[in-house]
Amino acid sequence: MVNQKRILVVDDDLEIRELLQEYLSKSGYSVTTAQNGQEMKAKLAVQYPDLILLDVMLPGDDGFTLCKYVRQDSSVPIIMLTAVSDEMDQIIGLELGADDYIAKPFSPRQLIARIRALLRRTQQLQETTMSKPKAIRFAQWRLDPVSQRLNHQVTGQDVEMTSADFALLMLFIENPHTMLDRNAISNATRGREAQPQERGIDVQVSRLRQRLKDNGRQSTIIKTVRGNGYIFVADITYES
Repeated sequence: MVNQKRILVVDDDLEIRELLQEYLSKSGYSVTTAQNGQEMKAKLAVQYPDLILLDVMLPGDDGFTLCKYVRQDSSVPIIMLTAVSDEMDQIIGLELGADDYIAKPFSPRQLIARIRALLRRTQQLQETTMSKPKAIRFAQWRLDPVSQRLNHQVTGQDVEMTSADFALLMLFIENPHTMLDRNAISNATRGREAQPQERGIDVQVSRLRQRLKDNGRQSTIIKTVRGNGYIFVADITYES
């Protein structure tokens, strides 16, 4: 298949790797596997996949370290595989740039649904950015939506953004002065609704605020509507 999506599975458990390779292959994906960070880096040196399934608990470099490694030069979607009861692993993964997480044990159908949703969101974001204006200005920032380059107009500093950061920022820009709840944000950044009591959305918003230096109690770009969601309050101008 010409448009077959490529998935890299990184897990030290041979049985899990084989099961995921078989199931994902039957679902139409091209699958390669790695049992540790060294093998993962070797695979990435040859070709980056369309999505990475990355286990947190790995020998040597753990999943967090490898997520940081990938984010140094790639925005490829990453789904972290975490322990079912370890919410902190999930939050740390998102803070380091992972796009989503799924807790073990998980059903193959649930995993496929997460993968399809994330790949669909990524494709839609790529398609819509091609029709965007040359640049978008707000507060003291200038965003190039094609290159996803975010530049501070006072310091001249460029800010690195993950694909999830960019998707969230574009969602806010396209819906200024509108309250966005967690389901709307989760659908735009992960392609699925938020789960009950899920903290990941708040982590994503907090990470974006850090990128925008909008961390104080008197936020001037993204306001919190307590118990409901968030509002992008900065004025926006477009360069054609």
